[in-house]
Amino acid sequence: MSAPKQPQDPTQDISPEAEQSETQSQAEELFTDANDETLQFPQETNLEAELSETQAKVAEYYDQLLRAKAEMENIRRRATEDVAKARKFAVESFAESLIPVRDSLEAALAQETQTIEVLSEGVETTLRQLNSAFERHKLIEIAPQIGDKFDPHTHQAISAIPSEHPKDTVAQVLQKGYALSDRVLRPALVMVSAG
Repeated sequence: MSAPKQPQDPTQDISPEAEQSETQSQAEELFTDANDETLQFPQETNLEAELSETQAKVAEYYDQLLRAKAEMENIRRRATEDVAKARKFAVESFAESLIPVRDSLEAALAQETQTIEVLSEGVETTLRQLNSAFERHKLIEIAPQIGDKFDPHTHQAISAIPSEHPKDTVAQVLQKGYALSDRVLRPALVMVSAG
């Protein structure tokens, strides 16, 4: 490397030609310095090989994408079919429990000559079968007692009547309610005490 040039005295006039030759000589010095140092450039690569490798990867990823998309579509279709089957056959087990109840009722009606006692006994047996089916499928009776606190979640008030019971308590039960696994199917119909 050559020694750096001394700055010129600003009082001296510099001609444009001298200034241009000065700039050119500085550029040549820099270029010479850059050539002297060993610069690290990346090795030249085979672009065609890289391109074909990249295209192969893209094709592989595209194939994986199509397979994943097809799998998701199959899962969605199967889930839709399962939901449709579940809706269609949801009450199958409950219906199987009710068939003996119907058989008992038909058998009772088929008897031409029977006493009140036999008919009453048959109805009680049928009711036990029905209660057993309800218990097996968690169909719970909502039967509030007179004097119980009114619960708007499980009771439906028809009217408020004067009674000797405290206000907002059940004064009379008109119809039992039913709940299926903590979900009210039909609230109990009640009359509420006005106090």
